[in-house]
Amino acid sequence: MDGVYLTWLISALTIGVLLMPLIKPPWATITLHGFIDFLRRYWMHIAIVLFIYNAKDFLDEIDRLLMANTGLDMTPWIYAIEGDMVLWVQQTFQSQWLTIFLTHFYVVGFMVICYVSIFYFAYFDDRWLADRISLTIFWVYILAIPFYLFFNVRVTGDHIPEMEALAYNLTPEINDWFTRIDPFTNGMPSLHIGFPFAVWLCLLRHDADNRWIVYRRLVFGYFILTAFCILYLGIHWFLDIVGGMAVAAMAVNLSDRTSGPIWRILDERTINARLATVLTNPKRAWNIISSQMKNTLNRYSKPSSNETGVMITVVIILVAGIITWDLTHQTLPAGGVEAPVEVTAADGWLVTLDDRETGALVLVHDLSDLELEIAVAQPIMDANSSYDVSGNHLVMSNSTILYVIDILDPGTIILQKNINQLNDVVMLPGGIFALFDAEGLSYWGLDGLEVSGPNAPEGDEIELFESSGDEIAMVFASNPNEVNIGMMGAEGLISIQLNVTAPELEDLVLEEQWGLVVDEENASIVDLSFNRDYLAATVNVTATTRLVLLDRSTGDSFLASDPKYPTFDPDIGYGVLVWASQQHLNPTNPQEKYLDKEILLLDLETNHTEVLTADEEDQWGPMALENHIVYRQEDADGVRSVEIHQREATLKPYASSTLQIGVIIAISLLLIHLMQRQMETKDKNQPP
Repeated sequence: MDGVYLTWLISALTIGVLLMPLIKPPWATITLHGFIDFLRRYWMHIAIVLFIYNAKDFLDEIDRLLMANTGLDMTPWIYAIEGDMVLWVQQTFQSQWLTIFLTHFYVVGFMVICYVSIFYFAYFDDRWLADRISLTIFWVYILAIPFYLFFNVRVTGDHIPEMEALAYNLTPEINDWFTRIDPFTNGMPSLHIGFPFAVWLCLLRHDADNRWIVYRRLVFGYFILTAFCILYLGIHWFLDIVGGMAVAAMAVNLSDRTSGPIWRILDERTINARLATVLTNPKRAWNIISSQMKNTLNRYSKPSSNETGVMITVVIILVAGIITWDLTHQTLPAGGVEAPVEVTAADGWLVTLDDRETGALVLVHDLSDLELEIAVAQPIMDANSSYDVSGNHLVMSNSTILYVIDILDPGTIILQKNINQLNDVVMLPGGIFALFDAEGLSYWGLDGLEVSGPNAPEGDEIELFESSGDEIAMVFASNPNEVNIGMMGAEGLISIQLNVTAPELEDLVLEEQWGLVVDEENASIVDLSFNRDYLAATVNVTATTRLVLLDRSTGDSFLASDPKYPTFDPDIGYGVLVWASQQHLNPTNPQEKYLDKEILLLDLETNHTEVLTADEEDQWGPMALENHIVYRQEDADGVRSVEIHQREATLKPYASSTLQIGVIIAISLLLIHLMQRQMETKDKNQPP
């Protein structure tokens, strides 16, 4: 996955160096020593660019979580304004050679303009422009952050039905790289437009003697071609281009206003002197620092409009930071759980088998109050015991005895039944449970009488069993790639064959690059979940386990996750499909950060996939409930917990109070700021 990135990076650096003789100021010379010397003279400028580069990964992870937790999607509004304008661009000009060229241009050109631009002005020692260009690029990104976090706009290829994301799907390797670094929701504003347009505007404003006129023209040409490129490749909307230009214009103005005070502090020529003062004369350094602090306090004790504006900005950033933290931490652990072995949830109840030092115990929580444990009558349980919940009925069983409890009356045993060598027990709707023991599968009512239901053909074995409403789905040992669905009270079964075929290029990665065997003919279903509309299953094809989603109304099926990476524990419910996956894991060169499983969520109505977790902890076994997503988690220390994620983002009391107080303070400061501005303007306009 890193091979294509290294190729792009080396290409960008090479192009940047090759362009130097063409774009340098007329009197400048190029020497080998200059490539080393500029690092010493402009290391802080380079650090600013590296900060932006590294901050993007961190903010993209926050954006993924915010998108998954809040569903802040503004794309329908953009589409309502633009319609299919971008689709016309793609379909009018689409050709294979243009797609290949523009995909590489999209990445390499961006690297040249964003990162090599700083290099040119630093190498040729144009400090005036180096100061302003580096700050301009910094401000473009800072101004874009609120949009990326709270004004999510999806790429066009992910929203318009006929639009193709040409760049993202050019090859599996390129697709993996983009999937890893891009949340696909950072459309507005386009930084591919914002950065180069800001550089061009900055040159237009500050290149007084036209020493950089060749580069200025080159950047403008890049801006025009990029505008076409991002529309054609199915990445951006026309309004994203407008947003990028607007952010660029604001960033140029901000860099002009802030360049003086910022570079008075960060100028490489004075930083070393200040550092030497701190080391050789710390008392003098402290006096200087304390004097500056006193001056700052004095200014803010009698603030002008400038200081008030700074205070407004600080309040907004603090409130936004707290709200963002709260919205990206919508998951809570179930209280009282110490060592969860299994967990199940349904109809507002969360039931956990907790293997404590004092013995295994079934814990019941009401999902509306996770701190309160409900004590239920139960047999002596161990880590191999079985249980399930449906409605208000909870069934629990060890190897010899089975209990059915009404959770609303947890101390009363509705049914007690002796069993023989239990394998599993499943609670079905309507007060019926399915029992797997030494005699096979049987169905029982709460009155202790056996009832009829779907079963395996004589001589066959049930490998998987799943229920949904009054339907039963089973996988038999005789045909492990086929799902058989029947209904309670009936004996017949409908067989469904799953298609696990992946695009040829994906199989080539598994077989030729990773040396794994893809055996679709002998594929076997590992896990499944279904409802009236859909059926999802993880299928073992030897090389990996693929997630297949079947539309039961049409019979169409497709791979819901990347077919190269292993998937686990699918669960369908309340309009979503959730599962665990080891995203981006190359088994021939496993990286530790990809070994843990993450929880993914597919919205079945919009067909959009979101990453629900993005961390270094291992998560698995997700369950989709009406108001929650429940999953198990293990941290780096091996501590396991049951996590409950709220599907509807809600602010906790501290965040809500912070927002309310922040709004009041911001409004008050804004009023003061406006009054100060008017009074200051009035004083300036007074006649002498």
